[in-house]
Amino acid sequence: MSVLHKSVIFVFILLLISSSFPSGAKGAGLSVSAESAVLMEQESGRILFEKNPHERRRIASITKIMTALLAIESGKMKKDVKISSYAAGTEGSSLYLKPGQKMKLEDLVYGLMLRSGNDAGVAIAEYIGGSVEGFAYLMNQKAEELGMKDSNFTNPHGLDNTKNHYSSAYDMALLTKYAMKFSEYRKITGTKIHKAPNPNENWDYSWRNKNRLLTQLYKYCTGGKTGYTKLARRTLVTTAEKDGLKLIAVTLNDGDDWDDHKNMYEYAFSHYKLTELLSAGKITKIKNKIYKGKIYAKNSFYFPLTEDESTQISLKLKLLKPQEDWESTKEIPEIVGKHTFYLEDEEIGSRNIFYGKYQEKGKETWIQSWKNVFLTALGIRHG
Repeated sequence: MSVLHKSVIFVFILLLISSSFPSGAKGAGLSVSAESAVLMEQESGRILFEKNPHERRRIASITKIMTALLAIESGKMKKDVKISSYAAGTEGSSLYLKPGQKMKLEDLVYGLMLRSGNDAGVAIAEYIGGSVEGFAYLMNQKAEELGMKDSNFTNPHGLDNTKNHYSSAYDMALLTKYAMKFSEYRKITGTKIHKAPNPNENWDYSWRNKNRLLTQLYKYCTGGKTGYTKLARRTLVTTAEKDGLKLIAVTLNDGDDWDDHKNMYEYAFSHYKLTELLSAGKITKIKNKIYKGKIYAKNSFYFPLTEDESTQISLKLKLLKPQEDWESTKEIPEIVGKHTFYLEDEEIGSRNIFYGKYQEKGKETWIQSWKNVFLTALGIRHG
């Protein structure tokens, strides 16, 4: 058990603002044609609109978001992949790859996401997972890691040729939220046209993004993935950003998906503002002599709020009770407390509070920088 749990905790209530008016329902007045839909704020994961969010459905080619993510996480994007006969013969939307030819994994991922090449999906699966079955295992492993409780993957492309391949609108938003952390993914999904060398012809491959929201219909769209099969019908995942507010929209079985995504985005951009509830830096107004001027938050905390909700926020700062054996600063733990944020009575997030001298980002020493990279890789760095 950590020192934080062992110690007696005392509480500073810095701000407590209440209201007699409840917060509005998610997406009040907004409707979509989709069987299932989710609108999520990307940074916080807050759901701004939902319709049957956890219903398990076939998802068609938006499956390829997971395939692209695993390819990027493999760290082999610059490696050449040899195309098998099995991959080249994959049905449906295709890059028209030929058996025996080689293509960089990076270009295969572009072809997967822009042209929606099913052959590219199988080639990636065989290269990363050893086989389609082996890759499906990795897909499900990643889904479990991300908390995708209503998903099961059996192929890398989303075709209807396998059973028990499904996900939910919420799970696909959760997956996209994670994928958007990677600059390589953001670059690929936001690319309108990509060219790749063709070793078999005197012309290069050229793939145009099928996401019309990105290429033609909505100036705030930053990326996404389209999908369609006879059983899944139209599926769509897109992302958009305006005034710092980053959004993810997912619709499953939606014959009017372009307009539904635009309407969801316009609703969110007109009703919500990304609000800073805590700034990174020193925590002030602390009277305790041990903590005064010596505690800080490493990271700011932002949350999307309506104008009414901004008056319903409360925050609490909990700090460890100073111990008698803290004779010098060396005995004081690195993490000494936590800021917790509430919308009415619901917890919406928290930030750890650290003891010591606040080091602004961008000004850390090279030793600190490498230490932070190492700790982040191990998954033990706290924010």
